[in-house]
Amino acid sequence: MLNFLAYGLAVVLSLFIVFIGVRFLTTPRNAAAGYGVPASTGGAESAYLTIKGVRDLTYGLVGLALIAFTSADAVAWFMLVVALAPLGDTVIVLRHGGTRAVAFGIHFATAMVILLDAALLFAL
Repeated sequence: MLNFLAYGLAVVLSLFIVFIGVRFLTTPRNAAAGYGVPASTGGAESAYLTIKGVRDLTYGLVGLALIAFTSADAVAWFMLVVALAPLGDTVIVLRHGGTRAVAFGIHFATAMVILLDAALLFAL
């Protein structure tokens, strides 16, 4: 049961981050608003939104590849390291005028779920 829960959560988290990456690539302004720091219309900002999309898409695909082809320990270490992204996102939202609700309710909570999944995977 723990095996199913740990891997199931890892798959859901990885697919979710793939979705977020694709959203930043296809509808960057809407994705930025959901992130917690709306983007204004401008040339340079568009590049940064694309970078975020590529980053998130890559993290999600790497997570899925690790789940498919490596051990629980490798996936756990990946989850432990990748939790830095939503922790950083928490700080970014707070420093750039986003709400505490979004910073902690979305980004920090996501980091905690990722860390929980890492702990579950290490327990296997």
